[in-house]
Amino acid sequence: MPTYHFEAMDSTGTEIKDVIEAATQEEAQQTIRQRGYFVTKIAVKKTRKDAKAKAGGPGKKKSRGLVIGGVSGKQLTTFTRQLSILQDAGLPILRSLRILEQQSKPGRLKNSLLDVCEEIESGSTLSEAMSKCPKAFNRLFVNMIRAGEAGGALEVILQRLAEFQERADALKRKVRGAMVYPCVVVAVAVIILTCIMIWIVPSFEKIFRDFKLDLPLMTRILITVSTATLSFWYLIPLIPISIWLMVKLVRKFEMGRTGWDGFIIKFPVFGQLIEKNILARTTRTLGTLVASGVPILEAMNIVKETSGNAIFERLFGKVTESIREGESISKPMKEYSTLVFNPICAFFWFFFILGPIGLLLYMKKMREKVIDDLVVNMVDVGEETGELDTMLYKVADTYDDEVKVLTETLVSLMEPLLIVGLGLMIGFIVISLFLPLISLINSLT
Repeated sequence: MPTYHFEAMDSTGTEIKDVIEAATQEEAQQTIRQRGYFVTKIAVKKTRKDAKAKAGGPGKKKSRGLVIGGVSGKQLTTFTRQLSILQDAGLPILRSLRILEQQSKPGRLKNSLLDVCEEIESGSTLSEAMSKCPKAFNRLFVNMIRAGEAGGALEVILQRLAEFQERADALKRKVRGAMVYPCVVVAVAVIILTCIMIWIVPSFEKIFRDFKLDLPLMTRILITVSTATLSFWYLIPLIPISIWLMVKLVRKFEMGRTGWDGFIIKFPVFGQLIEKNILARTTRTLGTLVASGVPILEAMNIVKETSGNAIFERLFGKVTESIREGESISKPMKEYSTLVFNPICAFFWFFFILGPIGLLLYMKKMREKVIDDLVVNMVDVGEETGELDTMLYKVADTYDDEVKVLTETLVSLMEPLLIVGLGLMIGFIVISLFLPLISLINSLT
């Protein structure tokens, strides 16, 4: 009778590692569940004989090409949807993976699928094999697969995971698409204005100097800006690059990362969009994990790691600690949702937003919560009724809609603002150049 290594969690969230003898893996999982444990990992205990057979077997690893980078969200979503369809059709998992590997283009995903297939052939489970390819399959993906294997509903979990990834990718594309237009317009405007300051304005300045004209204030300001641009043109690309490097360096430290992330989510207008986007993604992630049967402590740890923001990582970390002590989710979520003072965050508010005004705004924003009372109340109701996943889905849908509306509003608002701003700058340049010309024409006449 084979022996199985297994890892499980009990009702308090304590991790347990042990071995069990059973005829099949399904029988082993059933026995473990009868003991009151939730299986997170199970595999056949390999003997020394098995290891030698694996090492000296005739099969050789297929050659892998050099690959840089990971797997894109679109690739992983397509793969998950296709695997879900193949499993729903009743195909064995190894055959399904072979089919998808043959269809994949050369790259990280194809190499990872080859590794996964080889691990499964050597006796590993799907989740165990995927956990050895972290650049292709993240912790969220692996844990949901593990939950599907433990519950015997892998095709359902894959379908749910595919839907989750599709919704997340759609929201991400919506936000990125909204940011493309203003970024392109601002970049093109900076290039055009720089060219005017370097080549056009100096030509007019020479004409004015030759005729010894008394220049109006607007023209003198324009010439001063042109002279500064001509002398220090290298600062135009250097300043944003320096700011980017400064932020990257500061985020290497825990306090710096917390300060920058706190500044980002409370930045006027755009911070609201980022905050709602994170809330939509994290609540949908937690709802998907809970609905898939992943233990709440493991689910909270995954949400913490995938939130992508230090403020929310701190919040979910505190919630996890409270759950370990026997409390509910809603109580610590409400208690720790208020920001705390961070000197690095205060510096960013002072540096980017008009000095003292920025500090005053920071002191006001610091009292605001990162999670609304609506979310806390819905989580509380979900815990009371046993429908936590449903409530989390409703919260995620609500914030998805708010992000879409806010994105469309920002795009609609920024288009006229950019046009008016560019119009004012071009108008200032034209008037500044034409006022001396009109004076010159009058004097010549």
